[in-house]
Amino acid sequence: MTGIDSKDLASNTAFHQERRTFIIGLGLLTVLAGCGTVAPIGSGAGASNSAADTLGRIRSAAGRSGLAPDNQLERAALQQAGYMAGAKRMTHTTGWRKDFASRVDGNDIKGAAAENIAEGRMDIRRLFEMWMDSPPHRRNILDARFTRFGLAYVRDGKNPEWRYWALLLGK
Repeated sequence: MTGIDSKDLASNTAFHQERRTFIIGLGLLTVLAGCGTVAPIGSGAGASNSAADTLGRIRSAAGRSGLAPDNQLERAALQQAGYMAGAKRMTHTTGWRKDFASRVDGNDIKGAAAENIAEGRMDIRRLFEMWMDSPPHRRNILDARFTRFGLAYVRDGKNPEWRYWALLLGK
């Protein structure tokens, strides 16, 4: 018959608890590391300045005045692009308090405002061609009430060529 000493039992129990904690911790680190590889990467802050000429030509051809790039609207656009990249889907609402009205309010945007969104592998030229081929997006871009805009994108974490775009227009 084998006897079990209480000291052996206590040290054995402590060893198993430490081992279990280590394995759980290692598992959590693996999960977190995996999350990091699919997180949104790279943002197109500053895209407004790159799009100003394109947007100006589009509006001028329709008899409208140009729009000025605006940091406040670009921040809100970047926020929306980030929400979509995080959710891996193109939508105006990606969660609680992540809808258009909340973004406008949360970024202290006053007056009329509109938002166009897109996703895919496209540059600014193709992005605006696509929006101009869509009557609701075209209407937003050509709306005479708007005097300023913010454009931004966030790249997908797995495919950096894939971008989530947001354009906010305001007065």
